[in-house]
Amino acid sequence: MKKIVLILTGIILTSCATIVNDANVPVSLSFSDGSSGNCQLTNKRVSLSVSIPSTTMVRRSDDALRFNCKTDSGKKGFGSIPSEIESGKLAGSVVFFDLGITDSITDKHRTYPSSFVIPVN
Repeated sequence: MKKIVLILTGIILTSCATIVNDANVPVSLSFSDGSSGNCQLTNKRVSLSVSIPSTTMVRRSDDALRFNCKTDSGKKGFGSIPSEIESGKLAGSVVFFDLGITDSITDKHRTYPSSFVIPVN
């Protein structure tokens, strides 16, 4: 009986603890002056062309989401949206001795803010 308990405990503590987040996260984008237009969004995992204002599904990544935008009236805006770590979910991965290795490869522990206002001059 002790051997069975030890084997089960070993399996549970060394099993893969990868995060099961969706690969994409919704990001709602708008311009600071309330106008509409288009943006090129890029990170190391995706490149998108989107209309603004809108909510877009963006691939999670550990680098910033860069944007290069132009409003319908010709104003321009560019910059980046920082990527953040979902710390609570990553902590569970560390507890199960996965140490976040699987999730650092897939970037599923990262997220972007749910809404962002793009400044235009």
